[in-house]
Amino acid sequence: MTKARASLISVDATPYYHCVSRCVRRSFLCGYDEHAQQSYEHRRGWIEKRLLALANAFCVDVCAYAIMSNHYHVVLHINTEKANELTQGDVVERWLAFHQGPTLIQRFVQGDKLSEAEAERCSEIIEVWRERLTSISWFMRLLNQHIASEANKEDKCTGHFWEGRFKSQALLDEKALAAAMAYVDLNPVRAAIADTPETSDFTSVKARIEAIETDKPGAVGLLPFVGNPRENMPDGIPFRLMDYLELVDWTGRQCREDKRGHIDDHEPEILNRLGFDSAEWLSTYAQVEKGTLIGSESSIKTALPLLGRKRLCGFRIAAS
Repeated sequence: MTKARASLISVDATPYYHCVSRCVRRSFLCGYDEHAQQSYEHRRGWIEKRLLALANAFCVDVCAYAIMSNHYHVVLHINTEKANELTQGDVVERWLAFHQGPTLIQRFVQGDKLSEAEAERCSEIIEVWRERLTSISWFMRLLNQHIASEANKEDKCTGHFWEGRFKSQALLDEKALAAAMAYVDLNPVRAAIADTPETSDFTSVKARIEAIETDKPGAVGLLPFVGNPRENMPDGIPFRLMDYLELVDWTGRQCREDKRGHIDDHEPEILNRLGFDSAEWLSTYAQVEKGTLIGSESSIKTALPLLGRKRLCGFRIAAS
């Protein structure tokens, strides 16, 4: 039975979620149609561009993404503090970047004098929009609807482009976040369409590596890495970027067919900090898509009431 989205996504349980959306006809809507001998690879660029544009407007940050030929993965972070700090004008500007606003809001933007009742109604609308700017459901809706519309326009057809609902998994602790991000970034390597992370097109790991190579402060549109947890932590992913890249590189070498069963002597230090041994990490990484909750047993037990659920379920990571 399909679960209500409220039982899958709650910022009180965790701000981090792994989402997957798949094409209906799977084989070539974003890839290469062998039957028609036509490439649709350019649509992967559409998804990447739209994804990062939405992240710039929403208070939903992109931690990792991988856009494949028939589906895409994204790890998202809900930033409620950022949303609460926005002025009403900020909220309106962000929402109208992707929508047509009602006449009342247009008057607000133009600085027209509003009656007390109009001003109150205007505030109500803006507060609804503020909440939506932290909604993964709204984020994914605006991403998928736009891509479906553009693809149907190009194909001169109508109908569904994506499967009915995107899949979401709550990432309940640092271990789950690291495993999901690495799993997403290494999708092309696992699928044997790229040899290394830096050659994996339409992935966040490639974008981050390119930002380093061009001496940019960070990959545009992506939530930055801010180092290991400490007091007065800024907004960002709680790992060091170079530690994470080392982990992704090491994991990618282990999941190659010619490396199966082989563990290098030098393991990334980040595994020790997260409390993983190498075998446990690789097992967790390989099973990321199982269940709707990922975390230690204690993390899952804590999250269940916040999600309005009772049964202990999800993929459990062993406690360190």
